[in-house]
Amino acid sequence: MIKLRNTYYLLVFALLCCKKPFNPPASSSPDSYLVIEGVINSGSGNTVIKVSRTVKLNNSVGFNPVMGAVVSVEGDKGYIYFLVDSARGSYSSYTGLNLSPTQKYRLRVKVDNKDYVSDYVEVIQNPPIDSVGYNIQNGMVNLYVNTHDPTNKAQFYRWDYQETWQFHAKYESVMVLDTTINAIVARRSDQLEYDCFGNDTSSHIVLFSTEKLGKDVVFQNPLTQMALTSEKAERRYSILVKQYALTQDAFNFYQNLEKNSEQLGSIFDAQPSQLSGNIHSESNPKEPVIGYVTVSNVQSKRVYINHDDLPGDIQPIYPYDCSVDTAYYSAPKTGENQVQNTLINRPIDFIPVSPVYAGPVIVGFTYSTIPCTYCTFRGATQAPYWWLPEPARN
Repeated sequence: MIKLRNTYYLLVFALLCCKKPFNPPASSSPDSYLVIEGVINSGSGNTVIKVSRTVKLNNSVGFNPVMGAVVSVEGDKGYIYFLVDSARGSYSSYTGLNLSPTQKYRLRVKVDNKDYVSDYVEVIQNPPIDSVGYNIQNGMVNLYVNTHDPTNKAQFYRWDYQETWQFHAKYESVMVLDTTINAIVARRSDQLEYDCFGNDTSSHIVLFSTEKLGKDVVFQNPLTQMALTSEKAERRYSILVKQYALTQDAFNFYQNLEKNSEQLGSIFDAQPSQLSGNIHSESNPKEPVIGYVTVSNVQSKRVYINHDDLPGDIQPIYPYDCSVDTAYYSAPKTGENQVQNTLINRPIDFIPVSPVYAGPVIVGFTYSTIPCTYCTFRGATQAPYWWLPEPARN
């Protein structure tokens, strides 16, 4: 029994001693592959194509845009339309191309005197989005999309979305330090940073195929979710959903991209596979190029969710640990303009929230930190131009 116990201890000791952290080295390959993203919008909306290059995992820069490229849409019957360099690595038509379904189209990108082209592909007709809705389960708001194609031709779908929400800082700062006169004064209306708008874009791939269904109907396909305690649900939330119809080959490409980028992590997950898109270099067909170009009209729908639409009186959880303290004057001061350097126990990151009175006399100020008082720390005070007024409450 003693020998068995000693053997057990020796085995455990050996296992613990032999464990070494595995830190795989970053790839030393000097290659930087071209990445071309986007959909040629065959309808009335503008076309946006993003051109960038891959970066290494240990690179501090997460996005490497390609500027100065020449990007054009070509038809197999002579149609050519040049896109405009609209932002860092983005090339836009600004107006609708309104492409004829009787032609096939491809994308041409000229970078560093090298031409990259996609295969000619047909125009896919994309049915309208029927609705964007949500349900609530286990404290989560689950958003979904519904659509259908009565012709049973679309069958392969992809969606992305843009989220916008209205929120406020933890504390409302009504005072500000005027450094020109070294005094704490009341904020002007243009200095208020309590109410803000945040935004985000989809970071995962949303796909669905009705190929194996009896009808081309998509019912409550999941888009994204948010917690009832999220700041997104604090006042008002909006999501703009865009829908794309794909060819089967494009659908397979995005499925592989999803598996490679989102579903890895255990031996039971799908293993990495090489992404084979429909874009290639004219001068060097063996050069890897990442991306798949499709041609489709783009359907979109925006919906709003007000806090009052959600059940219960659940309050959002603020993303930072916040507290309020008080800094006092060494001697009581009267009037609104108080000299800053007479405040005692004032920290460096002092942001005044509101004055503290003893009768008519200001004896100090409550204060907090920038993340807790400035909503602009992660948002903007200006509402988007398309933001609709919140419905009046009864």
